[in-house]
Amino acid sequence: MKLDADSKARIAFALVLLLAAAAGAAWYLFSSSRYTTYQIQTHDPVSGLIADAPVEYHGVDVGKVKSVELIDSRSIRVLLSIKNGAPVTAATVATITSRGLATRGFTGYVYVSLEDAGTDFRSLVARPDERYPAIATAPSKSVNLDLAISQVNENVQFMTELLQNVLDKNTVASLKQSVDSLHQVTKMLADNNAKMNSLIINGERASRQLQPLLASSQDAVNTLQTQVLPETHRALTSLDNLSTSLQPLLESSKDTVNALQTQVLPEAHKALTSLDYLSKSLSGFATKVSKDPSVIVRGVAPPLPGPGEEE
Repeated sequence: MKLDADSKARIAFALVLLLAAAAGAAWYLFSSSRYTTYQIQTHDPVSGLIADAPVEYHGVDVGKVKSVELIDSRSIRVLLSIKNGAPVTAATVATITSRGLATRGFTGYVYVSLEDAGTDFRSLVARPDERYPAIATAPSKSVNLDLAISQVNENVQFMTELLQNVLDKNTVASLKQSVDSLHQVTKMLADNNAKMNSLIINGERASRQLQPLLASSQDAVNTLQTQVLPETHRALTSLDNLSTSLQPLLESSKDTVNALQTQVLPEAHKALTSLDYLSKSLSGFATKVSKDPSVIVRGVAPPLPGPGEEE
């Protein structure tokens, strides 16, 4: 049976489709053989993480996100398709993070970052109750644009309220008065600019006049250092030598004073005591002579015996 042209065209088109499907299946099987599927589970929000998002190992692309699934109300499972050559081990930790201004998007993108955080470098294998090997996760560092804008908005509102509380009517009035005062001071300085210039000129003139005085003062200081101070030093040296010479004289004077106190003064005291006693005796005799001059001739007679006394 002969086929017409339309039948041949349909058969050729079907064959092309079959070949394309076979090639696609072969390419899919080949590509799948180059990648290994891992899973991560997290309780953190993964807003912005979508399928085909990049997976980086220490900053290098090693795969992509296959799917993001919600397990329950608090858990999320993310399937990762990673190249077989990537060094994923039991020490690998996955972090869901975001990148800001980058070549892949003006507002940034969310991706999965892999890093080594331990010393156990064994290969990951799936648990008996799980289909894919599980990579440990770290706290998420992803901050989406909506959250960032919300935080910025809150900060702006806080600063606005703070400024409104600080810059009340009294504060604004005080600031205005301060600005007016500063303007007056500036105007006064501008008006007194000529006076200030004259003061500066007078100060420079006075400094030039003080320079000779400072020079003469320096000469006086030099004269004091070169002439007066050496003479004073020589005088002090002579005085020190004189004190050294007077030291033996002072010691001999001290011995003389000690001898005077221990020998001469006691003898002089005895002589003065005898003279005092003799003076008192002569005074009594003079009194008797003044009363009875005959005492000089007959001497002092003993007193007459009283009644009942014998001669």
